[in-house]
Amino acid sequence: MTDGSLNAVDYAVISQGLLATAKEMGVKLIRSAYSTIIREAGDASASLFDSDGRCVAQAELIPMHLGTMSEILQTCIREDHRRDVCEDYFYITNDPYSGGQHLPDVFIFSPIYFEAKLVGFAGTVAHHLDLGGGSPGLTTEAVDIHAEGLIIPPSRYRYSTDWHDDTYPGPLQRLIAANIRVPQQTIGDFYAQFAANAIGAERVRQLCLKYGVRRLETTMTELLAYSERRFRAALSQIPNGVYFGDDAIDDDGIGNTPVAVRVKLTVIDESISIDFANTDKQVLRNLNCPLASTKSAALTAIKAALTSSDIPFNDGVKRAVEITAPSGSLVNPEYPAPVRARNEAAYRCFNAVLKALGGVAPKQIIAGGADTTYVTSLSKLNGEKYSVYLEVYGGGFGASAYGDGCDAVDSPLSNCTNTPVEATDMDFTHFRIIRYELIPDSCGHGMYRGGLGFLRSFLVLEDDVNFALYADRFTLSPYGLFGGTSGMRARCELSRNGSVTYLKSKDAAMLHKGDILTVYTAGGGGYGDAGDRPQRSVEEDLRQGFISPVAAEDNYSYFFRGIKTKSERGASIDD
Repeated sequence: MTDGSLNAVDYAVISQGLLATAKEMGVKLIRSAYSTIIREAGDASASLFDSDGRCVAQAELIPMHLGTMSEILQTCIREDHRRDVCEDYFYITNDPYSGGQHLPDVFIFSPIYFEAKLVGFAGTVAHHLDLGGGSPGLTTEAVDIHAEGLIIPPSRYRYSTDWHDDTYPGPLQRLIAANIRVPQQTIGDFYAQFAANAIGAERVRQLCLKYGVRRLETTMTELLAYSERRFRAALSQIPNGVYFGDDAIDDDGIGNTPVAVRVKLTVIDESISIDFANTDKQVLRNLNCPLASTKSAALTAIKAALTSSDIPFNDGVKRAVEITAPSGSLVNPEYPAPVRARNEAAYRCFNAVLKALGGVAPKQIIAGGADTTYVTSLSKLNGEKYSVYLEVYGGGFGASAYGDGCDAVDSPLSNCTNTPVEATDMDFTHFRIIRYELIPDSCGHGMYRGGLGFLRSFLVLEDDVNFALYADRFTLSPYGLFGGTSGMRARCELSRNGSVTYLKSKDAAMLHKGDILTVYTAGGGGYGDAGDRPQRSVEEDLRQGFISPVAAEDNYSYFFRGIKTKSERGASIDD
């Protein structure tokens, strides 16, 4: 059959094929990457789009990339006034003021053709290790977007001439390589994006060959409608009304008081509007959150709290949601404000939305967690060659009505993995990781406890190592809910010649041989009254060494009676 008629079996097979293709693209991208931030941490995403640029299937890797990739693609299409796109072309951008998020996230979209007909696009986004800027890895002192790195406006290029022909890199590749410090890793990651797009395009062509273009297009349309129906049905369970929430980042990056994010949710039947009016103004440093990131954070909070995880996250979901934010605010800054650390404010959008839902859906939200992008960069220039280590850390999740928060995992909007110590040992010689462990008593307490934070200690092995970080939760603790207590705050320590210096949450330093740098990530808040926590759970936490006897007595009125902790009895293979 070549017409557009579609039965239930064909729809199920084709739709699952599209979803599987997006997942395969994500796997291809991560396994083909050169840098640890993608290859090990998985800071990347992949999507399939129809011929109108609507997202129909997405690899659910990094929630911050969900929801707005189609808007970025459509911006590229609008800016391409020639419109004579062909299979060899691709769109590329990283511009936060043209629909992007922050400069390290580079979006690449490749058209998919079958028998000379445009049937869709394959798209990937990856966080690149270095794209220039004032300092290697990241620049905490950037005063505008231009100080943060190379800006690639929404534009179209030909792969075979602009990126790479049969024998030589093209002018675009050479331009990018000339503006970055680690061209081998970064250019290698660009090739991984192209490879992922290519496998996505090939899988779509295979579906076209087997089922026909019209049935593929009909399936794409139906898949969007399916997500919309499921999402609206979930929204209909929330009572109509107006709900408010707020949260704040620690400071504006230069030591001033907390900067607040405020949200108003308006639920009317099967739709919801999310308005960030009354949020504080944009700031002078890189904590500003572009509108695309604000939308992704709000969408993630709504979908995670109110809907089932099996609803495909595509443009059908967005039809029931309207998201607005005032221009010039922290969550919709005006050019040329710096935005590199935008995830800190994005997390406060996520938290504010969850708090707003607390009064009507208390069992569907979680307490505050580490909920920050704790990023560190350790960079070293050896002769003419840079070595740049950059990693995103997590911490403890907030507890829920159904269980304890997860320990030592990345926060909900990021979803990166912890880079194994073995991988850093292989790739970097200017430092060594000497401690990596959970932090006892870092959790908030309650009927369910929050997740534990963790620490990592780095022994610096060479002089003149450039260190930079941006983080949050150093001042304001992860909050508990419904009687639960707050989690431990994050911090960062530098030990040098026997003395310890505490670094700020947005800071930089030059490190020397023998220095020991230790990062401590925040723990999650507790949920419910600690008096309702089962005794067996307290005893198990004591046995595992997650909490101390003092914490057990102070928070649960539990008197320690001869229970050996994990450290006292020695770790065994059964633990």
